[in-house]
Amino acid sequence: MTKPISETHTGSQAEIVRQSLKRRYRKEMRFRAYGIAAISVALLALVVLFADIIGKGYTGFLKTTVTLEVTFDPELMYLEDATDEIALRNADYLAPLLNALKRELPDVSGRQQERALKGLLSSYASSDLRDLVEADPSVMGTTRTLSFLASDEVDVFVKHRDDTDYSIQLSEQQQQWTDTLLERGVIETSFNDLFFTNGDSREPGNAGVLGAMVGSLLTMLVTLFLSFPIGVAAAIYLEEFAPQNRFTDFIEVNINNLAAVPSIIFGLLGLAIFINLFGMPRSVPVVGGLVLMLMTLPTIIISSRAAIKSVPPSIREAAEGIGASKMQVVLHHVLPLAMPGMLTGSIIGMAQALGETAPLLLIGMVAFIVDVPGGFFDSATVLPVQIFLWAGSPELGFIERASAAIMVLLTFLISMNALAIWLRKRLERRW
Repeated sequence: MTKPISETHTGSQAEIVRQSLKRRYRKEMRFRAYGIAAISVALLALVVLFADIIGKGYTGFLKTTVTLEVTFDPELMYLEDATDEIALRNADYLAPLLNALKRELPDVSGRQQERALKGLLSSYASSDLRDLVEADPSVMGTTRTLSFLASDEVDVFVKHRDDTDYSIQLSEQQQQWTDTLLERGVIETSFNDLFFTNGDSREPGNAGVLGAMVGSLLTMLVTLFLSFPIGVAAAIYLEEFAPQNRFTDFIEVNINNLAAVPSIIFGLLGLAIFINLFGMPRSVPVVGGLVLMLMTLPTIIISSRAAIKSVPPSIREAAEGIGASKMQVVLHHVLPLAMPGMLTGSIIGMAQALGETAPLLLIGMVAFIVDVPGGFFDSATVLPVQIFLWAGSPELGFIERASAAIMVLLTFLISMNALAIWLRKRLERRW
């Protein structure tokens, strides 16, 4: 018995629908698989990046020291009067260090071996010894157990002897001495506190990021205290008070365009205006903050306008309904409710500014700065520029210092983004 035509047609339509649903489900599964694969590739790239940075940079948080029993012998140091400041400054402070090393390595003899033995210690060791004697002349004639930084070549040998990316600059004799002192515990590695307490240096072992961190802090303070109020005020005017005409449309278009301008253009602008036109000094946090302020303003204005737009119109209407003026509506109702979004956008803009290098290079913040800046008009550098300088240095020890500084910078950036997320969750209201 044959089925009616209507039933056959209905069955074929249902089959078509089922096949269509299957194809749609397969497409959705493929699209979901593509999304998961893209996220997996991005996470894998992030893991590889962090693994490479940490693998090269963790040794930057370690220092290699030599612990010696130093005898302060006035005759050995050619010091006749321990109370004379000039005599103390001109004394031979290398002699007691070499004498202490010879006691650990009694087989050393001859000037050539003594010269090679001197290469185990940092060039700052004799200066540290002189500072100790000048601070406390009573140490003369005594024996003290003191720790000194090892030379950069010893530091690289101790940390990277099995790493082919690092070439060992020590002679075979110096390597044997280093192994001997390592076995005795005279040479050892420990946490590198100097990395966080020193400024830049010509020697990797004595170089630190404190100067760059303080310079970054001062620069960010200038940027924040200028860009945030100006950006918020501009956003409030454009959203609440500006008339809708061609002039305001022109301003809005240019703000959006400025957000996409390469950062180096702002560096050229700062060089032309703040330095060449106004004669402000180079390489100071004030000029760096002004340049980064120009770069950050579009981001803050755009995010602040978006936060103001997110406030429901009913808030404004209710405030106006009870007799509040336009200024009262904005300051007492709209601004407090939009502030979480404004803070979030500002923190993200500041994090972007913290990682910028190109505009600061053009205003001279690439200078070699040893001292930690003490004010907004002192010569300074910032973390990204410090990383740039170390990465281009020929000394192998600066490779790990650059990677360690990258880890410090990433810590600041992640912290600032986490703060933005926390403020957003803490202060936002759902309507």
